[in-house]
Amino acid sequence: MTADATPALVEDKQRAAGPRVRKSSAYPRYLAGKVAGAAVSLLAVLVTSFFLFRLIPGDPVKTMTGGRQVSAEQLAAYREEFGLDLPLWRQFTDYCGKALTGDFGTSYQFRAPVIDKITEALPNTLLLTGTAFVLYTALGILLGTRSAWRHGRLGDRVNTGLALTLYSIPSFWLGLLLIIVLSVGIGPLPGMFPTGGMESGGEEGLAYVLDVAHHLVLPVVTLVAVEYGQTLLVTRSALLDEMGSDYLTTARAKGLRDDLVRRRHAVPNALLPTVTLIFINLGRTVAGVILVETVFSWPGLGGLFYQALSVPDLPLVQGLFFVFAAAVILMNTLADLVYPLLDPRVAR
Repeated sequence: MTADATPALVEDKQRAAGPRVRKSSAYPRYLAGKVAGAAVSLLAVLVTSFFLFRLIPGDPVKTMTGGRQVSAEQLAAYREEFGLDLPLWRQFTDYCGKALTGDFGTSYQFRAPVIDKITEALPNTLLLTGTAFVLYTALGILLGTRSAWRHGRLGDRVNTGLALTLYSIPSFWLGLLLIIVLSVGIGPLPGMFPTGGMESGGEEGLAYVLDVAHHLVLPVVTLVAVEYGQTLLVTRSALLDEMGSDYLTTARAKGLRDDLVRRRHAVPNALLPTVTLIFINLGRTVAGVILVETVFSWPGLGGLFYQALSVPDLPLVQGLFFVFAAAVILMNTLADLVYPLLDPRVAR
């Protein structure tokens, strides 16, 4: 090797090292941008939640009295107790200051801290939506993979058609239909499941677990039937895009079985859009499904939100709205942060 060649080699190494430094610094900048965007979104939700629900017609104080004859002095005392006599700007600043510390105020109808009511109902919602999430995600990925790999065949057409049909059905309508057919009973078919609620009461131990599982069947079936189609269609579409790739042709040319080509090569690369959808659906598990919980009288966050809207219970509605939106924003941000780890080109 000549001396003239040495500077050229050094220069080549420096050029090679340059992109690596920029690549290592790209992800922190990407991370900071996504976290800042999430913080701005949460602030916007905080402001929106305060003003949006004050557009709901009705007087919360008069609703709380239940139509009883109440003097003007008593109404004024209620408004003072809940801070409704303060100017709107003062209510807004108090709300924002307390919300940033996790204090969403006191519920009008339950006379309890909003955060206590949320933590009380959250496990019930996670039980329902979490169970449904695991089932419809696994079912959607499995059927979406098989449909794409057998594209154009009868099984693909049946799976895709059924998924599109169920995905287009309103969840509350399907829930009511299942209650009529499987809870109330129709014709010779007797009712086999409860019409609503989470438990029958009076059960303990294993009997209690089985009772809750019995009440869980219909709402979970409703959610799985409506939601699995989205995962199936996204997985199927992503895998169809991958099936024409050269690396799959190379894998087949090396003698790999078709099943191995699908599981080891095609599916992992095609799951990137599905991962994003999974994180979005994870956020929705906290938000719950308001209509399904209301139809089946499930004591979760969705049912609590419906009760709060009917008053309107402004502190409870605002707190629930913020928690729902924060869960979705958090999961979307996590999806944005995980995605570059799966595909480094995203953060460049």
